[in-house]
Amino acid sequence: MVASSLAAPPTPWSSKLAEPRISPTAYVHSFSKIIGDVRIGSNVLIAPGVSIRADEGAPFHFGDGAIIQDGVVVHGLGQGCVLGDDLKQYSVWLGPDSCVAHKALIHGPAYIGEGCFVGFRSTIFNARLGKGSVVMMHALVQDVEVPPGKYVPSGAIITDQREADQLPDVQPADLEFVQDVLSVNQALRSGYLCAENAACIAPIRENRDRQSADLSVRPYQSQPNEPNGLSTMQSQRLSPEIVQQVRQLLSQGYLIGTEHADVRRYRSGVWQTCSPIQSTRESDVFAALETCLGEHRSEYVRMFGIDPKAKSRFGTTTIQRGDGKPVEIAGSSAASSSSSYGSSSYGSSSYGSSSYGSSSYGGAAARPASGGVSAEVAQQVRQLLSQGYRIGMEHADARRYRSGVWQTCPPIQSTRESDVLAGLEACLAEHAGEYVRMFGIDPVAKRRVGTVTVQRGDGKPVEIASAQVAPASSSYGSSSYGSSSYGNGQSAAPRGGLTSDVAQQVKQLLSQGYRIGVEHADTRRYRSGVWQTCPTIDSTRERDVLAALETCLANHAGEYVRMFGIDPKAKRRLATTTIQKPGGAPAQPSANASVSSASRSHSNYSNGNGAVSSRHLTPDLIQQVNQLVNQGYNIGMEYADSRRYRSGAWQSGGSIQANRASDVVAALEACLADHSGEYVRMVGIDPRAKRRVLETTIQRP
Repeated sequence: MVASSLAAPPTPWSSKLAEPRISPTAYVHSFSKIIGDVRIGSNVLIAPGVSIRADEGAPFHFGDGAIIQDGVVVHGLGQGCVLGDDLKQYSVWLGPDSCVAHKALIHGPAYIGEGCFVGFRSTIFNARLGKGSVVMMHALVQDVEVPPGKYVPSGAIITDQREADQLPDVQPADLEFVQDVLSVNQALRSGYLCAENAACIAPIRENRDRQSADLSVRPYQSQPNEPNGLSTMQSQRLSPEIVQQVRQLLSQGYLIGTEHADVRRYRSGVWQTCSPIQSTRESDVFAALETCLGEHRSEYVRMFGIDPKAKSRFGTTTIQRGDGKPVEIAGSSAASSSSSYGSSSYGSSSYGSSSYGSSSYGGAAARPASGGVSAEVAQQVRQLLSQGYRIGMEHADARRYRSGVWQTCPPIQSTRESDVLAGLEACLAEHAGEYVRMFGIDPVAKRRVGTVTVQRGDGKPVEIASAQVAPASSSYGSSSYGSSSYGNGQSAAPRGGLTSDVAQQVKQLLSQGYRIGVEHADTRRYRSGVWQTCPTIDSTRERDVLAALETCLANHAGEYVRMFGIDPKAKRRLATTTIQKPGGAPAQPSANASVSSASRSHSNYSNGNGAVSSRHLTPDLIQQVNQLVNQGYNIGMEYADSRRYRSGAWQSGGSIQANRASDVVAALEACLADHSGEYVRMVGIDPRAKRRVLETTIQRP
């Protein structure tokens, strides 16, 4: 088990030749290396590729139930120790049930409290994490003490104690995620230990061999069928609906594929293929399906059709659930034959004008159609297809939805309305209890348009605007956003939550050649300054941009949403404006948030035409100062010599107590002069949220 456990080498600072002490119930993979005075408690998992070296700083302590995933590096400086829970000095202390994820770096002196989680590629150095803290991916925590139960967002750099004290609290969903990781890895630890124990593995192998022998007996009986001479396949595991679905797919010349996933992989959307089914004979296909189900009894298994000519897949159907619940399969979720998805089901009679036209749903409350597809969704599909777009879908569980991480449903290759609606129903059925959204795909521009949530994971009904994806003039033409609505200068609120001020700001930005971007954040992420982007707006037509803004607002109701301009030449952003706050009320953007130069200050740093100038600051930086001042942010300065810069130890130059851009520029110039030969950076500070919104280095030695 432990092939690379070594004593610490003799060095000028230590000749103890200390060796690791590892509990018998811990599992250390043979591809990992442990050196020196390392104390590993019971039920610890050390995954492949881990390097734990107590050859400089020592000792290291790994508490009971700790999880160290692949590629983690643990090391320590010769100087500096932390106080462990046993009141003794350690270079590195990992508390019980803590988890360090793939390729993270723990460098002592470091203390990680009980139940803490350190995400992928994050770094903890000269720091303490209080009990139950969660550090997400690609974060740096250095020279601070994080209070218990705090959340460090992905990509955060926490090097100041004030920043650590202002971190948000860990949410129940975060704790659920950490507990899930721990439970999965503890199961892996038990499995690894069992695999190396002959007494444990022998009965499992015998059971597997018995199952293989049982499966070798053909599980089907072929009996004559009445008029057509075909045979009826009697299956031990496959329901009549699945048998019928397979028969339909094979009759149309398609191949059958299967995939499986355990509970953890299923939640992550990571499926693994069963053995390919090359045959097109029913009996062979059914036998292969039964074999896959038998080999993966306690996992999710799904089946799909494969078009051998187009080399595409479609009609994905879950045929076994890993949680033991029965599988509900619509009688026509996979095949596209006329009997299932022809005109009789999804043609004019179901999704045509009689069901989804004005006669049934014109102004009345929409009721879902078969499979959960509502009248509004069907109408939206029809609009997108009529404009030459294809349809795509994505799904996310509650945790991934909060993180903005969506996973794609199987692509819909067809442009026939009946096939598309069938694909939508299949995705909704397979991901019941999750969020599902639909979007159009422009095959020429290779971009997506009109993203719409069609199913919510919290069970709440979905409200879909009837024409928020189509760029027709009736929706976003002059009648909606033209002079009739906004020409009078009043701030009438149009549909979708956009005010006249926002529409006017969009018009100004587009007229100056800028593009528009949008971001959203829930309350917790907003406090941490972690924003997530809405789908990119590639168009520069005003009505398309306004449509995309409304879509983002609708998809993220109850969250903060902000809009900004993008300079495509300088590749920078400007004029950030919050256009929605939680509660659904639209934010009122300040008139000063526009990008015109009318609001720039006159002073000693003015060039006489209303614009601030400087000898040392670039025009881009001066523009950034203007934006920060206009949005009500404070501006501070920090400096560091080369040594402190490498360590990330900046010294504060204080906050600039001024609210005019010219005064701020003057203070920045003075700071540059006082610290010539050093690094200097400018910091934007939100005085209400007490957080940083910008850090920009403005001088390098």
